Amino acid sequence: MSPAADTVTEKSTTSGSTELASVPSPGASPPHARRVPVTTARARRLARRLPDLLVSAATRSAAIVALLLLWETAPRLGLVDRTFLPPFSEVARAWWELAADGSLADNARASLVRSFSGFGLAVLVAVPLGLLIGWYRPVADLLGPLLEVFRNTAALALLPVFVLLLGIGETSKISIVLYACTWPILLNTISAVRGVDPTLLKLAKSMDLSAPRMFQKVILPSAVPVVFTGIRLAGAVSILVLVAAEMIGAKAGLGYLINASQYNFAIPQMYAGIVTISAIGVAFNQVLVAAERRLSSWRLPADN
Repeated sequence: MSPAADTVTEKSTTSGSTELASVPSPGASPPHARRVPVTTARARRLARRLPDLLVSAATRSAAIVALLLLWETAPRLGLVDRTFLPPFSEVARAWWELAADGSLADNARASLVRSFSGFGLAVLVAVPLGLLIGWYRPVADLLGPLLEVFRNTAALALLPVFVLLLGIGETSKISIVLYACTWPILLNTISAVRGVDPTLLKLAKSMDLSAPRMFQKVILPSAVPVVFTGIRLAGAVSILVLVAAEMIGAKAGLGYLINASQYNFAIPQMYAGIVTISAIGVAFNQVLVAAERRLSSWRLPADN
């Protein structure tokens, strides 16, 4: 064997002994050099996907841009009365003024605290109750008629009842949000449990899984997508119902801001509050979508 092909050489030490030192073969590359092609390949994939990403972003934003352009031009061209529908630029200016003096942040903070409190309580109550009703038939038979009565009663129809029983403070507003958010989560959770693939249940029973383990390994993973559909619906409901509740007896909140602006004929400020509510709703929905993808990532292909 020639010396150039050897991967092991002798290295002299101070004590006169020899030790074997590893020497890379001539055809091998340094470890740090192996990562360069991987990074380059990722950059190339990103460069190839960039036009598709730009086209997708433009497609998704085209309708919003068209709406804003129509909103800006229609009042200026006299298609609508700009007294009642001012151009979007005036609404944006009013939004900036409200944000600069801090009133927008104060009202948004009050609304978010109420909305998230009611929404969080609804999740804590409705998800376990829905799992229980969906899995145990006696519980469903017991509570089914009562649920049918209340789920067909609109939350806003009960708003005067909540105000009479709980007052016009924070308790009534959080309670009406809790009531409105409970039903989408509860009904979707029940449907998710009852819709689990029977083949999976038979397979789990054949493996002698206990009831808690079956819940953990089969029921919950299968129910996550449908449960999150109800949670996302409840997220939208929590904001919409709260705005209506804040128009009665509230001294802060986005609903109060919209109502007060209407009474004072501050139309741009009223639309600024409406735009803020829409933006909060979209952002909240995106957070829930990200959480759903995180919890149900096992259902997606490995390359996604």
